Amino acid sequence: MKKTLTFAAIHFTIAFTVAYVLTGDILIGSLIAMVEPSVNSVAFYFHERIWQTSQALQNLARSAKVKTTSFAIVHFSVAFGVVYLMTGDAFVGGVMAAIEPTINTVAYYFHEKVWLRKQDSHSSNWMCAHA
Repeated sequence: MKKTLTFAAIHFTIAFTVAYVLTGDILIGSLIAMVEPSVNSVAFYFHERIWQTSQALQNLARSAKVKTTSFAIVHFSVAFGVVYLMTGDAFVGGVMAAIEPTINTVAYYFHEKVWLRKQDSHSSNWMCAHA
């Protein structure tokens, strides 16, 4: 759950910044920034659960690039759907879906690398044997 919460904080910050820059309206930017990352945080949680429970995906999970691509597809879909439903404008939904998830995908990649490094350091500590 810590992993989900840390990514959610990154996601909310990026979503607000992009939405505010695109709309110039702090209220609309804030609303989009609250709804889209909330939905994506739930999607992120289930994305992680699927990757953890699927034997086939566990073999691929060591590659941050493969897992990032998988999450990017989910993220683009959610971003477009939420913004389109909130604005009724496919163009605005498309622009937001192109910009915000792209930035978040890069952030996700580095977030994933940090968590993999953290996981590796914990498992290597258990490998030490002291006589």
